[in-house]
Amino acid sequence: MKGSLSTALLLAGMLAVGSVGAAPRTVTAPDAPRALQADGPVSVKWDDPAKFSEIRQSSNRFEAERGDWVQQLARYVQISAAKPLQAGQTLDVTLVDIKRAGDYEPWHGPRGSDIRIMRDIYPPRITLQYTLKDASGRIIDEGDARLSDSGYLHNIGLKSDTDPLRYEKRLIDDWVKRQLTSRVTAAR
Repeated sequence: MKGSLSTALLLAGMLAVGSVGAAPRTVTAPDAPRALQADGPVSVKWDDPAKFSEIRQSSNRFEAERGDWVQQLARYVQISAAKPLQAGQTLDVTLVDIKRAGDYEPWHGPRGSDIRIMRDIYPPRITLQYTLKDASGRIIDEGDARLSDSGYLHNIGLKSDTDPLRYEKRLIDDWVKRQLTSRVTAAR
């Protein structure tokens, strides 16, 4: 009995110490990052996620805040947007608003508020601002982009059907392919 109590206390202490240095558990945590470290030609930052539609309009704010999904999307923007850039070009992106695909429907019962339901009425939306510069720092293009896909459930060809951010990543891929790539190639 004495050994199991000391073991339990030791484990509790280790968990408490280990969680001190852990990453923030919510995207709205005061110590959660608001930008990615510069890594290559694309820099990505974002406004306060507490102001994002995903959290403001959610019927389950607790679940909407959980995780590091803003950082994951920012990393995806950084990687995807770097591909079409020419040598010396840089891109600054600010994620202004995000509404993830699906929503919580708590009226389905006690556990219904924990499950993200995918319906046509809950399309993914991302609003971003961007500035594209050439090697000398001259602005090639800048503007706002409002990304949305009201038919997201009917589109085929998703890279993964298990990635919880697959619909938002597809919005980013479409923006890079349609809008960004055409701006980059026009600046050659």
